[in-house]
Parts: sequence; C-alpha cells; structure tokens
Amino acid sequence: MKKYMIIGAVLISSMIFAQAKQPKLEIVGKQVKATYFYDNGQVQQQGFLKDGKLEGKWVAFDIKGNKKSIGEYKNGKKTGSWFFWNDVILSEVDYSNNQITFVKNWKQESLAVN
Repeated sequence: MKKYMIIGAVLISSMIFAQAKQPKLEIVGKQVKATYFYDNGQVQQQGFLKDGKLEGKWVAFDIKGNKKSIGEYKNGKKTGSWFFWNDVILSEVDYSNNQITFVKNWKQESLAVN
C-alpha cells in the first residue's frame, strides 16, 4: 500500500510541475491577442489570432526576455520577412504561402557599428 501511495504522489507532483503557465488572451477589435509565458513568468511569444488562425505580427522571446524571432502570419501561414536571432547570427527568412523563398544570414561581427 505504501508503495502505491508513493507512486501516486510522484505522478500527481509530476503532473502539477508539467503544467505550463496559462496563456493570456485579450479581445482586441475582431482579433484575439495571445501572450504565452515561460514557467518563470517571462513572455515566450505574443501575437494575434483571427478566426482561430495566427494573424499579423508575432514575436518570440527566449527565457531571459531577449527577442528570438519576429514575423507576420496571414490566415495562419507565415508570410513576408521573418527575422531570427541567436548569439552568433541574425537570419532573414522570406516566406510566401508558408514556404521559404529566401534566406540571408548575418554574423554578429558584421552587425557591429564602429
């Protein structure tokens, strides 16, 4: 019996810790502004939904609050220029109808201003 109680306690505690922080949803005009969070409360990503599909500008952040990506959705599909940051490279990825059409990368040292 004690063995089953320990297993039950482990399962319940793992389910509690596995639950992510709930997103914040706000109605803005005819769209819903969605903000998703990391467990530490930092914003993970933010953007809009229209008719249940991703729409407009979306921005994603790392757990420290640094911008990771920014781009646009139209009717649930990536479109236009998206930018992705990491410690070494800034990547510009162009999309048309959710398909990659062009990629350009810049190394960090080439972005430095003298």
